This record gives sequence, C-alpha cells and structure tokens, in this order.
Amino acid sequence: MEEWTYEPPGDLDKSWSDRLRDFPREPHMWVFALRSVAALAMRGWLRLYHRFEIQGREHLPASGSFVMVANHQSHLDAPSLLAAVPLSDLHRAFPAAAADYFFESLPRSAFSTIAINALPFDREAKGAESLAVCRALLDNPGNILVLFPEGTRSKDGQVGRFKSGIGRLLAGTEIPVVPCFLSGAHEAFPKGAWFPRPRKLVLRIGEARSYGDLPEEKDTVRRICAELQADVEALGGAADASDRLRVDR
Repeated sequence: MEEWTYEPPGDLDKSWSDRLRDFPREPHMWVFALRSVAALAMRGWLRLYHRFEIQGREHLPASGSFVMVANHQSHLDAPSLLAAVPLSDLHRAFPAAAADYFFESLPRSAFSTIAINALPFDREAKGAESLAVCRALLDNPGNILVLFPEGTRSKDGQVGRFKSGIGRLLAGTEIPVVPCFLSGAHEAFPKGAWFPRPRKLVLRIGEARSYGDLPEEKDTVRRICAELQADVEALGGAADASDRLRVDR
C-alpha cells in the first residue's frame, strides 16, 4: 500500500488579495463548492428573470481545449456564456477579465475569482504576458477560455472592432474558436446601469473554426480578427431577423 501524504496549497502564506489575483490558482475545495452554488444561482436567475435561451449549444467541442469569443455589451455577458458550458466543465472555464477593473478591489476580486473563475487580463502594460498565460491555459487539454475581443463593453450595443490579441493567440494553432452572439444584454444591463432590467437574453453559438494552416504573421492576425468579428456579427444579424419575424407574427 502506498503511503498517503497531504500537500497543503502553496498560497497559504499569501494575503487574500494576492491569492485572488494569482493565476493559475491553487485548488481550494471550498472555492469549488461556492462556485458551483453561484453557477446554479446565476443560471436560475438568467432563466427566470431574463428568459435566457441558448441556440447552437451542439457547436461547442465535446473534448479538448477551445476558445469562445462573443460581443461585449454588459456584465451579463460572462455569466451567460458560462451558462452554456456543462456544469462538469465549470471549473475549467475561464472568462478573461480586465485586471484593472475586476481585480481592483477585494470585493470585486472575490466575486470574479470565486463566482466567475475569471482570468486576470492586463489590457495595457502586460498584454503579451497575459496572452502567454492564455496559451498555457489552452495547452492543457479540456480548458475553455472565454474572450471578448472588443476589449470593453459597447456603449450603443453595436459590435466594435476586434483587437489583435485574439488573432495573436490563435494564429498557427489548431485550437478551435467558437463565435457567439448574445442579444438583449445591452437593453437588460447597459454600461452605467446599477441593476439589470428583465429583458430577454438569447445566446447564439456558431460553428467552430481553427487557424492552424495559417502562418504566424501580421496579415494572419488581421484576417483572424476580421473573420471572427464577421462571424459574430452574422450571428447578431440572425438574431435581428428572428426578432423581426417574431414581431411580424
């Protein structure tokens, strides 16, 4: 019989603030438990208060690591995309979140880490370092990275230009990327609002694509950004058409 040994988490000597900002994180069972409870609560809230609907869930890869990209309208975006992920994969799904906003205070850091499992992403000084963390995350099979390539929430609900980070991350790799479009989030919880309104949310998930056959160069980065933005906007166009059809009826 092998001798059993217990190794405590390596962050016990750090402050709470440092533990929450660290990535990758130490596996604390109490965090897993709280995150599971929070996920069930958020999914219940989305379904009851926002009549949340998911279309195209079958397009999510059944195995391996992949990236989900979507338009960015409100703070409802990350919980909505996470709600499309099976609960069994909850602790391996990581929405990238702006470190200067979501990890700026202890309460925000606690919510972002425990409830959302957010990956701190430095949009300014350490962008290359943050991309390296994302690549390492995707190299570990079974992880899901949730990205909003616009970089910030839209003020008018329109899809903004996708920044180069997503292209630099995916160029020359076989990692599948899944385009998504969340409709209704701007009306439900626009930038600057204090509390969400009871508007319907619909998440449309498109077919995955990959860019392993393309060289890692600037033209490839621009092409990836343009194609993924077009995919997301096309899903948004399908949402608009569906809404018009519903009104006509």
